Order: sequence, then structure tokens, then C-alpha cells
Amino acid sequence: MLETGIEMSGSRTTAQHTPNQEFSTPPDGGPEPCDLVTVPARQGLEAVDILRRGAARTDVGPVLHDGACDTLGFLVPPGTADGWDMPGSACTRTNGRGLRIPEEPPVQGTGWLLPPEQDAPVTDPSMLRAALGEAARLIEAADNRR
Repeated sequence: MLETGIEMSGSRTTAQHTPNQEFSTPPDGGPEPCDLVTVPARQGLEAVDILRRGAARTDVGPVLHDGACDTLGFLVPPGTADGWDMPGSACTRTNGRGLRIPEEPPVQGTGWLLPPEQDAPVTDPSMLRAALGEAARLIEAADNRR
């Protein structure tokens, strides 16, 4: 895969987290809906660090990890999947209803890397896109030094 002219071999699209009906149907008065961007764990962890070092610590919302820690999932606003085009990642559309942020992880076999907080927003897609791009460049540079 190419990221701004950089070879990203070994990365893969990771659309493994599919919302199920139980969490895709909005409960009355429940939390705001969201989509899910999944990325390889190494790139995702770098992106989390980049976002948390940013000017506003609220740049990163809830983040899921799969049980094997192969992928991370960033909760983003509903509709993000319609325009998501970041190589090496996938954005799961939630059938127009939006995945709701539950207290427990919405997909069996996952856990919260960064759990949802009261009134905490989901991750801004443009900030996530920039952080993922920076993370890919950092990883490529580190791998080329070996």
C-alpha cells in the first residue's frame, strides 16, 4: 500500500469489527451514534499517542482493541464511512442507524483501550486521518532504520 509515496508493505485493511443489531439499533435517549474506523494496532497506537500529545487532549475519543491486539477501532461520527479514504484502514458504516457507545465494548472479544467518558466526543475524522498519516510515516522511518 502507498501512503503519500511511502511503501507500506505488511499493512492491511482491517474491516473485522462489524456492528451487530443489538448495538446498531438506537435506544431512546441513548448516546450519540458513531461509525468505526479500524486500523492495524501498531499504526493505531502511534495515532493515539499523536492525538493525545495534541493541543487538546479531547482529540481522541473511545478506542477499541481486538482480543488479539491486531487492530484498533476508533469511534468516529456517523457518516464518516461515506467519505473515508485512508489507505490501510477501513471505516464500518452502521447502516444509517449509527453504532451507539455502550459501557461494554460493542463487539465480543474486544476491549476498551480508551473507554468512553461521560460527555466525551468521538474522534474527529480529520484529526484521525492526519494522525494516521503521521503514524504511517513514523513507522516507515523506524522500519527503514533497521
